[in-house]
Amino acid sequence: SEHSAVFQALVGEEMGAVERVVITASGGAFRDWPLEDLARATPEQAATHPNWDMGQRITIDSASMFNKALELIETREFFGIDPERIEVLVHPESLVHALVGFRDGGLMAHLGAPDMRHAIGYALHWPERRTLPVERLDLARVGQLNFRAPDEARYPALRLARAVMARGGLAGALFNAAKEAALTGFIAGRIGFTGMAAVVEAAMNRAEAREGLIDDEMTLDNVIETDRLGRIFADEEMARRAG
Repeated sequence: SEHSAVFQALVGEEMGAVERVVITASGGAFRDWPLEDLARATPEQAATHPNWDMGQRITIDSASMFNKALELIETREFFGIDPERIEVLVHPESLVHALVGFRDGGLMAHLGAPDMRHAIGYALHWPERRTLPVERLDLARVGQLNFRAPDEARYPALRLARAVMARGGLAGALFNAAKEAALTGFIAGRIGFTGMAAVVEAAMNRAEAREGLIDDEMTLDNVIETDRLGRIFADEEMARRAG
């Protein structure tokens, strides 16, 4: 929904007038948990989303914000926005999906119920807008919208995503592969919730130490091989942690 929201906010605008792009995140199941409790969070707890109705893996990715980490990278790729001009805000209501700030100080926001039929319908019917069977927001009933900056101690995936964007090359493929392996490990009980980011970071560091891997040419074969190695590196890190 976030990238659809950014796209819609940019209709009729010049990219040269854009100062920043803000994508929002619910904060997931653990946004208000004490940090010291996160290590004990279970897959069942992580798979409960406060707003969206989604599958197990993406819901856990929301709790860890690995989904938002990937969306940060995707925003840069889709819209050509410099990473330092892409922001993330925690928005518990999940009604504002993204905002675009312009050089005149204006901020264009896209609002809608947390329902992927908005984004899917817009994509299917673009450039037209057709009637969709989705909730119409009653802002008087909503009453207020809340925003806060994400705590990167709670969501280290955001820091890792910015490292991926700074590194470039095949770092994104490695990051995603390691994330998928770590998520599988968490669901299987091999690592704890906070162990996922640690495993991904260890896999990234190992890939960096392997000369030439991240800087290989961007070809399909190299992406597939980097994906394979990322999963292996993460799996071996989980095995090491298990002792």
